[in-house]
Amino acid sequence: MPNLIVLATSIRKLAARLKASEAGVAVIEFAYTAPFLFLLLGGGVELANYSVIHMRVSQIAVSLADNASRAKQGVISGVPRIREVDINEAFHAASLQAGGLDLEANGRLILSSVEVNAQGGQWIHWQRCFGGAAFSSSYGAQGAGATGTAISGIGPADRQVAAESGYAIMFVEVVYNYRPIMIESIIGHQPIRKTAAMLVRDQRDLAAGAANPAPAAPVHTCA
Repeated sequence: MPNLIVLATSIRKLAARLKASEAGVAVIEFAYTAPFLFLLLGGGVELANYSVIHMRVSQIAVSLADNASRAKQGVISGVPRIREVDINEAFHAASLQAGGLDLEANGRLILSSVEVNAQGGQWIHWQRCFGGAAFSSSYGAQGAGATGTAISGIGPADRQVAAESGYAIMFVEVVYNYRPIMIESIIGHQPIRKTAAMLVRDQRDLAAGAANPAPAAPVHTCA
């Protein structure tokens, strides 16, 4: 009997100590808050990455428009012209600039030559695309606006561009299929779209369109 009394007393004392102990409070509180902390941390990292990708895609669009506006082949006793090989090199430069984004697999580069048609309206004389993602131009395919004046400008409604007679604008759309790095199951794939436009630096043989003299270069149509 005395042993039972001693055991019961020990159990009561142990229970009292456990009741008064706060050693596990921090662990329990952390267990409750950890999911929210991890969500905030992941969200912060994702937001930073998303912002950086936005900036990179925008820079690619500007660079492609700039390179395409400069590209030309001099013609003896004639006006310079742009060739398919020049367009392909501009696309290749954009792909190198993209680096790990792998635009060829995850995005779409759309280059359009915006010019003035015979009636004074804007039209897309030619259009070339690069990249395997299934995106199309938001402002019209090749040949849009060939006649009439229905199209007064190309681009987002609040910042449309319009070519002047005898000159062309290299209009670029870059669409990138963004893949989250941490919370893909929640966000999913979010296409990032950026546009840029550059006026062709000097005279260009617009009637020739995108020339393809021998040896012929691959033509990256948007079909």
